Amino acid sequence: MAANDRVFGQHAVEALLSRCPERVRELRVQADRGDGRMRGLLERAAQAGVTVQPVARRELDALAGKVRHQGVMATITPMTPLGEGDLPDMLMALERRGTVPLLLVLDGVTDPHNLGACLRTADGAGVTAVIAPRDRAAGLTPVVRKVASGAADTVPFIQVTNLARTLDLLKTFNLWIVGTCGQADTVLYDADLAGPTALVLGAEGKGMRRLTQDRCDVLVQLPMLGQVDSLNVSVAAGVCLYEAVRQRRIASPVPNG
Repeated sequence: MAANDRVFGQHAVEALLSRCPERVRELRVQADRGDGRMRGLLERAAQAGVTVQPVARRELDALAGKVRHQGVMATITPMTPLGEGDLPDMLMALERRGTVPLLLVLDGVTDPHNLGACLRTADGAGVTAVIAPRDRAAGLTPVVRKVASGAADTVPFIQVTNLARTLDLLKTFNLWIVGTCGQADTVLYDADLAGPTALVLGAEGKGMRRLTQDRCDVLVQLPMLGQVDSLNVSVAAGVCLYEAVRQRRIASPVPNG
């Protein structure tokens, strides 16, 4: 059993059973847990026709390692990360449908908890895809999948070998590249995020690399009104993405009824 075949935690497993039950091959559940939430999860698994295997807690502990399993592990058919070769086809399909893309680009985020949180927020904000470098950056590990609470299996995750070249490709599809930088002259709320946009956030502590920053059409900063001078990358991603959501709702209001 490979590490990327496993999803731990009740919320993450519930999300999989709700969104893509066909990818869940089996559940292993802690045999002595019978709380209400676990009973609900087992009912959903039964409805989806998923095999459930009761096991001792020590078996789940051994499988999970340092990940909190909350009494349940799903064995899944993992979503394979895409490569840069898949990106043009995705963007052309969006153009044909008239869909305005919103991409989240993470430049060297290495903390799996941060990547998982970014994926979860990206799912909530309706992001088209999350793009990250293949090297010196976190991938779709079990920790990422658990923190993402199912979003690692709903948001396309594209790993690229050359991030600067990928940003150049996005420009050929008329995406506006918006990077975050604490020294930027433009405040986030003054930037236009309603059109085809790729939001670029840098790594924890270091920020964006110079080559990445040079590819951005505009750099923006989040106003910091207190004593700290920066936000965690996953928090900053949430602020930026939901500002894009807000602007898009104004540009294309959702009809009542």
